[in-house]
Amino acid sequence: MTSRRTNANRLDSVSRAWAYAAGIGGLLPLLTQLPGTTAATIMVTCAFTTGLSWRRAIPAIPRFLLLMAVVGTVLSLTGYSIGRDTGVALLGAMLAIKPAETSTLRDARSLVGFGLFAPFSTFLLDQGPLVLTLGLLAAFFSLAALHRFADVESEDSVSPPLRQRLTGVGRLLGIGLPLALAAFWLFPRLTTPLWGLPERALGRSGLSDRMTPGQWLDLMGDGTPVLRAQFFGKTPMPSQMYWRGPVLWDFDGQSWTQPSFTRDMPPPPVQSQSVVWDYQVEIEPTDRRQLVALDLPRAAPDGSHLDYNRSLRTTSPLFSMTRWRIRSSPPAAHQPDLPPAVRARALALPDGYNPRTLALARQWRLEAGNDDQALIRRSLAWIRSEFAYTLETPLPGRDGVDEFLFDQKAGFCQHFSSSFAVLMRAAGIPARVVTGYAGGYRNPIGDYWLVRRLDAHAWTEVWLRGRGWTRVDPTAAVAPERIFDTLADRTLDTQGGLLGGIATAAPLLDVSDWMRRGWNDFVLGFNAERQQHMLRPLGIPRLDTSHLIGLFTTCALLGLLWMTWLSSRGERQRDPVLRAWHALSRRYARLDLARQSHETADGWVERVTAVRPDLGDPLQRLSHHFNEWRYAQADPARVAHRQPRGLIRELRAHRPQPLGERR
Repeated sequence: MTSRRTNANRLDSVSRAWAYAAGIGGLLPLLTQLPGTTAATIMVTCAFTTGLSWRRAIPAIPRFLLLMAVVGTVLSLTGYSIGRDTGVALLGAMLAIKPAETSTLRDARSLVGFGLFAPFSTFLLDQGPLVLTLGLLAAFFSLAALHRFADVESEDSVSPPLRQRLTGVGRLLGIGLPLALAAFWLFPRLTTPLWGLPERALGRSGLSDRMTPGQWLDLMGDGTPVLRAQFFGKTPMPSQMYWRGPVLWDFDGQSWTQPSFTRDMPPPPVQSQSVVWDYQVEIEPTDRRQLVALDLPRAAPDGSHLDYNRSLRTTSPLFSMTRWRIRSSPPAAHQPDLPPAVRARALALPDGYNPRTLALARQWRLEAGNDDQALIRRSLAWIRSEFAYTLETPLPGRDGVDEFLFDQKAGFCQHFSSSFAVLMRAAGIPARVVTGYAGGYRNPIGDYWLVRRLDAHAWTEVWLRGRGWTRVDPTAAVAPERIFDTLADRTLDTQGGLLGGIATAAPLLDVSDWMRRGWNDFVLGFNAERQQHMLRPLGIPRLDTSHLIGLFTTCALLGLLWMTWLSSRGERQRDPVLRAWHALSRRYARLDLARQSHETADGWVERVTAVRPDLGDPLQRLSHHFNEWRYAQADPARVAHRQPRGLIRELRAHRPQPLGERR
């Protein structure tokens, strides 16, 4: 008994390979969501641990030192922050060093079970098709590994070949597929998630109620999609695509913020131009209620409202991918009458900041008189002649506007919009900063426009008599020869090493994003509202909760019956040769000559021959071939002269006839 238990617990090389494959399979989807340096560190750790522990487990003390080193490295790479991203990275690190203590079948099962937590945690960060595919592969390898462990522990089991093992695992996944599809399509969906939004998606839009010059570099270097827009009819030029987000009024000397009073007040009157842009936007999930739209939206779609800044805000946070149909037009006059209290707020500046900027603004005001537009033109001409665009800028000091306008004279949109707004206010022109996105990339495959986080932009709105709030983009005034370092340059440098440059990678990226858009539409965009109306093409306008529960219960019962039938069918006999042999016995049962369970093949042939001599020779031949396939395989000196497929055909082809039907 002791020897048998020891043999059952021993982890042979094949079982170890399956266990490691399951662990690595579970780790792969998680690595796609971690920062590059962290993912590379975990990959190297996994390869090192797997190679070192292939023959035997690593001793306790080296294993503890390895654990401390890996945990410390991951924490340092994540900035010692406490949150879901750090927890997921630590989960990946723990899984990478788990092979260090794997020496028995019990350890291997623990590794497989632990490895399945990694795809689950990945789904909290991303639910794209790549993550789902890798997660299914992880589940596939885990089932195959558990199948192998069960074979090893069985006393008289002969391990099946690889192809048969993988076929059996695929069959298990196929058995559960109908029930999984029924749960996805028919189980009543909630309008909000049970546990809130994953940390990785927080602030994914990149837009907040606060802007500090110099702190957008991480956002502007990220190519993550923010929205996809499809136009119906007239399409604006990319230079006209200003996607309006939060509008910032208050400046404390360092940062611009959005006052709370603007969120719930009704929008002021606006006179729109005759141009109308009709479009549909698909917004990626965020934790915010800010909905970006082309400058300016004519009305709020259902589920949103226009605030005092004429920006769109939704009634609930954008926890999932949402789709909105919006109409926008450039303004002819936006709030032409400015109330005194609002005017005072749009002119307010903190005391004791940026004295050089204030002095310059007063001087230009004296020289321009009451001509606000002349003062604006002079400011833009100054930017065009002396300023440069670059992402390489130091963090601003106490008088950040003075430093930018008089010392550095180089920066990006945050610096230009903030400094221009301060200069205008100091000159007596009401001004505010608008954040959002500018431009976009047209995907020729799907004929839609993609806006990414790196398209984040900030511009200025100034109030002019008779026209109201007017957009002025000081960043666009920079002369082309003074644009030194752009996001396009950085994107080209980053992608050139991997894909041979943006020109070569563009078709691949187009196809990838087009497929992701279809996935969003078909899977992630399948929310509670779409579920309730999914049978509308069949004449059923709406499915309430009771209807969905009834349909789900019916499909679930059918799915369980399907699972039961396939499982019981597979339990009868897996081997096709034995199935054909038993089927032959059932055909002889019609002649009352079925093989008894205690009979050998030769004994059965003798009994059949005694009753039906005409069936003796063919049955004797089949019995001989079956015995050789069944028993001679164990002796290397004797090899069956017929392949199993040929034997199966012979067994299936033999049809004994009653005496009255003989020809």
